Amino acid sequence: MTLTLRHLTVRYPPDSKRESWKVACQDISLTVANQEIVALLGPSGCGKSSLLRAVAGLEPLDSGRIIFDDDDLERVAVHQRGFGLLFQDGQLFTHRNVERNVAYGLEVQGLPKEERVARVAQLLELVGLSGYGKRDVGTLSGGEKQRVALARALAPKPRLMLLDEPFSALDRLLRERLAGEVREILVQTGTPGVFVTHDHEEAFTVADRVAVMFDGELVQVGTRDELFAHPATPTVAEFLGIE
Repeated sequence: MTLTLRHLTVRYPPDSKRESWKVACQDISLTVANQEIVALLGPSGCGKSSLLRAVAGLEPLDSGRIIFDDDDLERVAVHQRGFGLLFQDGQLFTHRNVERNVAYGLEVQGLPKEERVARVAQLLELVGLSGYGKRDVGTLSGGEKQRVALARALAPKPRLMLLDEPFSALDRLLRERLAGEVREILVQTGTPGVFVTHDHEEAFTVADRVAVMFDGELVQVGTRDELFAHPATPTVAEFLGIE
């Protein structure tokens, strides 16, 4: 299962605050290999979230192609791409308890009840929330909510996970712990992923490779060792804290 981005450009049209078109990301080419996790790393406003949303089908492309396992996704709707989505706030259903949140995608798939129950129990154990199934989501901490949201996203066995700064609202210690746990879970389930963050330590914890973005452009892609040994520009070196 390989994701290939070819010369992707996303632009936003003029609106009440802007008289001209805005380029969010420009001429992005990137490959995410089978079972690989790639982080999109860069400062706020660099285009990394716009790029991820375009992969999800939530933003239209100005130009370029998104290929997944040789299939062109240009005309494929969001819900038909088979991708899991996890955002900053988790977007849990407040009228459903924990287990029914996790089961949502399985219900949409029409999975029999017995199989749904087993899958939900397996996922709650995987994210460290065994015994939480009957809990009201309003009683959960921020970290627990994101674990539920991750379990819900993984439940339908997505072909690819897309995570858009899922821990940015949490305190640093919790972010660091969850980052390591998310990587372990994605590796354990064999799920490739694209992980958006502005925190380079978080990126290196989660990802196999990191794609550094500035001003809508992809500047450098590499492992932690590659980026630190050979930063492509002084801006990359400064952003990573390399002296």
